[in-house]
Amino acid sequence: MNFVISYGMKKIQMVDLKGQYAGIKDVVNESIQEVLETTAFVNGPKVHQFQKNLETYLGVKHVIPCANGTDALQIAMMGLGLKPGDEVITADFTFAATVEVIALLNLTPVLVDVDAETFNIDIDAVKKAITPKTKAIVPVHLFGQCANMEALMAIAEEHNLYIIEDNAQGIGAKYKYSDGKKAMSGTIGHVASTSFFPSKNLGCYGDGGAIFTNDDDLAHTIRGIVNHGMYKRYHHDVVGVNSRLDSIQAAVLDAKLPNLDTYNNARREAARKYTAAFVNHPKIITPKTVNGCEGICDTCDCHVFHQYTLKIVGSDRDALVQHLNEQGIPCGVYYPIPLHKQKAYIDTRYKEEDFTVTNQLVKEVISLPMHTELDDEQIAFITKTVIDFIDNN
Repeated sequence: MNFVISYGMKKIQMVDLKGQYAGIKDVVNESIQEVLETTAFVNGPKVHQFQKNLETYLGVKHVIPCANGTDALQIAMMGLGLKPGDEVITADFTFAATVEVIALLNLTPVLVDVDAETFNIDIDAVKKAITPKTKAIVPVHLFGQCANMEALMAIAEEHNLYIIEDNAQGIGAKYKYSDGKKAMSGTIGHVASTSFFPSKNLGCYGDGGAIFTNDDDLAHTIRGIVNHGMYKRYHHDVVGVNSRLDSIQAAVLDAKLPNLDTYNNARREAARKYTAAFVNHPKIITPKTVNGCEGICDTCDCHVFHQYTLKIVGSDRDALVQHLNEQGIPCGVYYPIPLHKQKAYIDTRYKEEDFTVTNQLVKEVISLPMHTELDDEQIAFITKTVIDFIDNN
């Protein structure tokens, strides 16, 4: 019998959607019921309402909802008019969807290494990867923290490139410029995509996604692409896809959106407690933030901790994963294989010496449970279990 059962502690979840739902059940149910009663299941009033509310929250001119986050990224690239053979630079250390859509469009993916502390795309590696064929850069706001957008936008301006923000993990985060000004993630580049997969910081109860932009013409193009290339029924002006956010998912998202800052603050609070427990441990490296507060500052809004990811050094990370699972503590390794080593994306252009950070991270990283419902007892048990294992192995 393990600790969780013996002491009656609430079962630890990697993501506790059931617990979150319990706190907003009435609002969510009422919002869904409105859709059921109107029967406007596709592109109904709830979709437009959510779109407008998210535009207001982000401070962006255009939100175009779509069916999922992968579609969102693909549609953003289609909207920019990228052509087969155009090179698109992105990070090697991320989920495959980012490079997947590049390949699907017959563009040429160019993978580069990431920063060892923030896990986001490495600026020097981006500069070295630019060629005359480069047309876009896709920074991924990994684990909930913005990439170095100020530097990336400067590179884009110098080389006449597009910046496409992959904001699937970063919604609600703020980027702080060198002059102190702040902007919401997903509103800085030329266009951005996000995912509303249920486990995201703002997640629906199925699949969903959206594209953001401040460019009026680009927004117009994208609105046609998501709906079979139509602006007028049966008039297909551009090559499009069928990718629409359904009204029930929009109803869920609109009910949850007013709570997003509260949810993100709860994640930050859990991160602060994790970090405080692990601080100064020689074999545990806690997440670093771009503002240098390591996620424990009360005013930190630059990281929304979609994942709380440690680096384990001088100890067996895989054995720790197994031990945590045996103790009823779910955890994840995001990501165990670099994209440049994935069978689908192997390319003779890539040299292992260009991916030293990523190749090391895949051996060290482990993500602990992170969600809005984590309580002190759970965090204490998780951190003690991690520390005890590392200290005794």
